[in-house]
Amino acid sequence: MKQRQNHSAWPKLRKLFNDIHLWLGLASGIVVLLICLSGTVYVFNTEIKELSAPELYHVSYKAGAEKLSAEKLIDAVKRETGGKVLSVKIPADPGRPYVLTVKMPEEGKPGGMNDKNKPDGGGGAKDKAKGEKAGPPSRGIQYMVDPYTGKILGSGKDKNGLTDFMQIMFSLHRWLLLDRIEEPLIGELPNRKLGSYITGTATILFTLGVITGIVIWFPRRIQSWKQGLKIKWDANWKRINHDLHNSLGFYSCIFLFLMGITGPQWSFEWYRNGLRKSLGTYQSEDALKPETPKSDIASIQGVKSVLLADYIQSADKLLDYEGDLLISLPADSADAVLVNKSKTGFFAPVASDKIYLDQYTSVLIKSEIFSEKPLNERVSASIKALHVGDVYGKLSKIIYFLACLIATSLPVTGTLIWINKMKKRP
Repeated sequence: MKQRQNHSAWPKLRKLFNDIHLWLGLASGIVVLLICLSGTVYVFNTEIKELSAPELYHVSYKAGAEKLSAEKLIDAVKRETGGKVLSVKIPADPGRPYVLTVKMPEEGKPGGMNDKNKPDGGGGAKDKAKGEKAGPPSRGIQYMVDPYTGKILGSGKDKNGLTDFMQIMFSLHRWLLLDRIEEPLIGELPNRKLGSYITGTATILFTLGVITGIVIWFPRRIQSWKQGLKIKWDANWKRINHDLHNSLGFYSCIFLFLMGITGPQWSFEWYRNGLRKSLGTYQSEDALKPETPKSDIASIQGVKSVLLADYIQSADKLLDYEGDLLISLPADSADAVLVNKSKTGFFAPVASDKIYLDQYTSVLIKSEIFSEKPLNERVSASIKALHVGDVYGKLSKIIYFLACLIATSLPVTGTLIWINKMKKRP
């Protein structure tokens, strides 16, 4: 008797989840379609950017060719730009240029760089006047330099048709292009924030739709589960459309869930804080920040001048594997030299190891090895990589591309299923 009651309860429960799934999809469908369509394209942002300007990201060299010292490259960039070099990225691939990040003299001053030129698409003075918080200080301009000749190949601010298109895709994905409208559409709320709220809400609804979709995918009888894994191509178009929604949604559900559950953190502070609290990595704004390691100024006496080659040698000895180096130069006489090294492959560059070296002796002061961190901290640091698919090189990007392409189709196939069901009703 009990078994019969459970058996009869499942159709009612399944119908409830089916109704929730339907209304979530209808409420968020158009926005989700735009988010997923732009996200599908943006998965390969790095590759497209390099394809559009290969001369910036590749250098010609002969086997055994010697590179110029980092100091010479820094001096060349200083002379050319008149700015201050903040960091030097040294790739493991000998066919790649060095990347020097430069802070220009006019940055951070009134009348300096316009916020709209920043990568995050800032709202500029008007948005600040409307009450939006000022964004973080500029991270500088990246210059690509041929390490064999010292020639400056170009900078990250160089634009072309493809890079402009990718910026439009990013704006569509994050803010539905509302950040490009200057006058606020609703009261004093900046359009960029409005767009962020809309995309964040749609993403939450989409994630709930993924969860309810997984529930209603499971058939009433276990023996019929195989039907949910295949598409019956010889059936009519309604059945094919249903199978496309059902089967493709199932195959991609794990990746869609990862994208959906990580996305809203860029839209809502409460969501971001909640995500961090659930991972045990939340820190309030007034919490004491960890003290940055400092160099021993007293050790400068009687010590020979330290070159970047010494920092590189120390880093390679302490982090004995092949990978890209990012050396952040000290801002003052007391700062330590920060070196990040990331392996090529899994979770690079998110899973980078970090060491602090004394700027006068290149001796290790402190190290932070990613693999030695607690699991919750590693997951928290990997949220962006899990959202964009930058987990295992091109393989994970291809998987995310296909999953995002499927996500783009789900609002369409789902709406068609709903229309067909409505037509059947008297």
